[in-house]
Amino acid sequence: MAQNQLKKLLGVGFGVAVTIGGTIGTGILRKPGPIAQDIGNPTLIIAVWLIVGVYALAGSLSVMELGTMLPKAGGWYVYARRAFGNYAGFVIGISSWLGSVSAMAFGAAVMSEYIALLFPSMADYQKIVAIGILTAFVAFHSIGVQLASRAQEVMSLLKGVGLLAFVVVCFVVTPDQPATVSATAIRPLAEGGVWIGILAALQSVFYTYDGWHTAAYFTEEDVDPSRNLPRSMMSGVLLIIGIYILVNLALLYVLPVETLAGSKLPAADAVQVLFGPGSAQVVTFLLMISIMGIINAQIMFNPRVIFAMGRDGLFFRFVTHVNSGGTPTYATVLTAGASTLMILTNTYSKLSDIATFFFVLCYASAFAALIRLRQTEPDLARPVHAWGYPFTTWTLLIASLAFLLGVVIGDFSSSLYAVAFIAVSYPVYRLIKQ
Repeated sequence: MAQNQLKKLLGVGFGVAVTIGGTIGTGILRKPGPIAQDIGNPTLIIAVWLIVGVYALAGSLSVMELGTMLPKAGGWYVYARRAFGNYAGFVIGISSWLGSVSAMAFGAAVMSEYIALLFPSMADYQKIVAIGILTAFVAFHSIGVQLASRAQEVMSLLKGVGLLAFVVVCFVVTPDQPATVSATAIRPLAEGGVWIGILAALQSVFYTYDGWHTAAYFTEEDVDPSRNLPRSMMSGVLLIIGIYILVNLALLYVLPVETLAGSKLPAADAVQVLFGPGSAQVVTFLLMISIMGIINAQIMFNPRVIFAMGRDGLFFRFVTHVNSGGTPTYATVLTAGASTLMILTNTYSKLSDIATFFFVLCYASAFAALIRLRQTEPDLARPVHAWGYPFTTWTLLIASLAFLLGVVIGDFSSSLYAVAFIAVSYPVYRLIKQ
């Protein structure tokens, strides 16, 4: 086997698992509080989660066409480069990679916080623990893709079962005393305009849903991508939507919306209402499993972005090395190293603030790429066609661009980082191309 050739080892089971594992992290157990504070209306809360879920579902229908038409590792990068050229591919590839690098650093840092809650003696060593988590994942993945994919399937199953068990408990168990109403004020929608609160909530929910496209990163390693990618994406995204809606309904059933709005970790607060003080450790354990699943997925798919870029001459060539187990070893080490650097410098939190901008930029590039390729390469083999094209794809593109514009207007200071990145990317691109 050539040293830059990935192995075809993956199927539908992994595709569903990596979609769930790459999407469901801590967000569903942490974000409902801030979202309730931004909106304050239970119906609107569920509506926002459902709207972004429909966006992800419709988006997957377009990505299926791209993924089966161009079954290569790299996801968004591959589609942007094919449709718009090397520089556009470079910008989208690096945006995708850095966004996920910061998310992985954030996940490792949060996991170290939860370990400190369970083992207080580790509180002074959180950065070391976070870096140790990333190092352990790199070592595990160096064994090979087959073992890593099986681990993803197990962790995603445990995550899904754990969340559904949480939902059942919330609806079945009757607390001895009802939850007390928090004094935390909910931001009225009229304060600063209706759309300010909704836009803030949408940003949070978009971040939580990011990962719905993860299976598309592995089409090059899928034994039958034309058959398996549609099944993986549709099944995975529908399960994610169902879990997210059920968890939010369960939280609203147990906690008054005012209490939910004041909660930093509403799932733990709900469990404490049902079972009393001390029981929140169960949620901490569930969060740790959830984080492990998402880090495992991230450290699988994210190196494949720079692997693909390196293969095309748009990144350093050494990242194209693949070991005997099918793992792009150096790309994995570099990805984990970048996350480690962010942990050491505490820069991951700043990048996480604008990660949603980069994620939605990548979505928009894919929808635009699909439209472009339909025009420029109409005869390219398309095993799967986007449902509802062109209406659905154009609607998704317009919605994505509108969201990006809203982010720039609503959070101009953070958006400057994104503009600065795009400005700096060109000389870096020229340097690597040389």
